[in-house]
Amino acid sequence: MPNKALDRQLRYFLRIAECGSLTSAADELDQSQAGLSKQLTSLENSIGQQLFIRTGRGLELTQAGNLLYKKLRSAFWEIDQAINEVRQLGVDRGTVHLATVHTLSYYFMGDVVANFISSYPQVNLSILGRSSPEVVELVHSGKADLGLVYDSAVDVGNLNSCKLFDDEMALVVRSSSPRSGPQDISDESLRLVGFPPHYALRKMIHSARLSPHVIAETETIGSLLRLVSSGVGDCILPSRIPDSLLAGYDLRKLPIAEPVLSRSIVVIRHAEKPLAPLMKELLACINRVAAQL
Repeated sequence: MPNKALDRQLRYFLRIAECGSLTSAADELDQSQAGLSKQLTSLENSIGQQLFIRTGRGLELTQAGNLLYKKLRSAFWEIDQAINEVRQLGVDRGTVHLATVHTLSYYFMGDVVANFISSYPQVNLSILGRSSPEVVELVHSGKADLGLVYDSAVDVGNLNSCKLFDDEMALVVRSSSPRSGPQDISDESLRLVGFPPHYALRKMIHSARLSPHVIAETETIGSLLRLVSSGVGDCILPSRIPDSLLAGYDLRKLPIAEPVLSRSIVVIRHAEKPLAPLMKELLACINRVAAQL
């Protein structure tokens, strides 16, 4: 008899013994009662022992059946535990490379990292802060396992993307600015501090047919806020940027009424590379945090 068939019959035997009847065991195993009875008969014939006797209450183990049940129960438990531990290798340890646009580091990544590391404290989570095109390239080249970008930046055929949430923009001004309330920025000449032209947020401004006067360019949020604080100009950032961060630079944010500046944040991965268990756990964590926004 093939080992695979014997393994199946032994597991069926265990379930019958635990249920105490063929009917209940057949329901749990999604088998027909006749088919399960045939498997049991085949097992009894192969070992030359009757394993059950019928009583008014169902099936009871014979002496041989009871001995086999006790031995198998512990043996199969050990086998199942070993298989589970092997499957989990790489889930609770290892290194994950997550590339993300800079802005998310200030209002999304903290919760992602905290939630993930609390469940997998032995994992080394490497965060790579880049521009959207650089995030796309890191994932495309395999140097990052997952990436978080604006949807407008994803233009590579072998990447899969999944929307996480929408990000609306706000106008960041000095606290002393006379501006107040929702802003219509479509009909005025803006003086902005901004990211370089290849950044998704800069492209978003131009795609809205705005032609601001970009006074200065920088690649980090910190330097951007310092320049605005110095009075060089205003800037446009996601509305989820924390007020506490802006207050540290003596800045505040105003909603933008016209034109609507909004983009979707997506998580990307390489379409041709299967996700390792650890990557699947991180992806699930990212989706959970996004769902709570």
